[in-house]
Amino acid sequence: MPLSLERYIALRYLRRAQGRSEGRRFLRLITFISVGGVALGVATLILALSIVRGFSQEIEAKIVGFGAQIQVESFRDAPLENASILYDQLVTYPEVENVSPVVQEFVLLRKSSTRIDGVSIWGTDVLPGYLAGVLQEGNGSFNVREDGLAGMVIGRKLATSLGLQIDDRITIFSLRNRADVGSVMRPPKVKQFHVSGIFETSLANFDELYVFTDIEIARSLLEYRPDEVTRYDLSLHAGFDPRGVAETIDEDLTFPVMARSIYDVYRSLFAWVNLQENIIPLVIGIIILVAAFNIIGTLLMIILEKTREIGILSSMGASAASLRKLFLMLGLYIGVAGVAFGEVTALILAWIQLRFSIIPLPEEAYYMSTAPIQLNLFDFIIVGVLTLIMCALSSYIPARFAARIEPIKAIHSS
Repeated sequence: MPLSLERYIALRYLRRAQGRSEGRRFLRLITFISVGGVALGVATLILALSIVRGFSQEIEAKIVGFGAQIQVESFRDAPLENASILYDQLVTYPEVENVSPVVQEFVLLRKSSTRIDGVSIWGTDVLPGYLAGVLQEGNGSFNVREDGLAGMVIGRKLATSLGLQIDDRITIFSLRNRADVGSVMRPPKVKQFHVSGIFETSLANFDELYVFTDIEIARSLLEYRPDEVTRYDLSLHAGFDPRGVAETIDEDLTFPVMARSIYDVYRSLFAWVNLQENIIPLVIGIIILVAAFNIIGTLLMIILEKTREIGILSSMGASAASLRKLFLMLGLYIGVAGVAFGEVTALILAWIQLRFSIIPLPEEAYYMSTAPIQLNLFDFIIVGVLTLIMCALSSYIPARFAARIEPIKAIHSS
């Protein structure tokens, strides 16, 4: 399809715009800088959104990986009684894929007389699949060895702080229900385990707090009755929102039993992620706004340098609307070129980060050792469209100025 006059001249100015004085290439440089400004803003915004999405996905995957999207527990922070009846009720929900009983209490873990720490023992039927995938050492089995010691899986932070290694013998002291009649303290119940696995999630609070073992062994140690559990962890089928399902289940439960999604259980952690999601696009969006002002400056410089040509076009019959369209298209072409370069740059940098992890992060602050990337087609589309709209709007003032140039004065003044 043949190019219109406006499109032809706009493309010519974009590719080969030159000034009239000694610095003929300066105008071309300014045009390239405008394209580069748009490209930088687009690439930065897409990468920022991708990193924030990556943070949210990674943190959610790690927390869900501990076994649940919804937790059903007692409001009174006490064991759930008649747990089998509650289990039969929970498995009837079509959104629920799996219901896992958990027995969990705080205990003391001792390696030696000088190496003791408070931890939360987590009794479960099987080690959550996510933790099995992040095992650094051992096999994660809860099986009882020949010496009678059951397996226990611990986090890397806890292993480092207490100097624990695979197959080390550890002692657990349960302080639950130690007060007898008359407030006479009974001695704690004690059981020994061996370290069968060491996991690392980079969630420091998790890695140094939770230790995992078989649910029946934990129930015996903590003196739970056969039909008692601390809570039930619910995993959902793909596509269901844990918040909505948790509300539905919670309405059906009787006090003091309640259902909470992981977004409520770990509200402060997800609030940190949401804060980044809300602020980063606003901050990075300012870069695109600055790039739009650069387009205004570039177009005004081109108009000043090409005043005589504009006057000639007007004298040859070019209408004000045609001149306005010319510079609107030039601004839009600058935006198109910037968006194209920016999105390609974002793709390349994202691939480099995924492949080589060139952006390290302090685990104690960000819960991961490298910046995560989660590319989303929607981000590319919405950032590209909004940038082009902003570039078109920023071109309006220079385009209107060019349309008002009087041809006779423009020719004689040049």
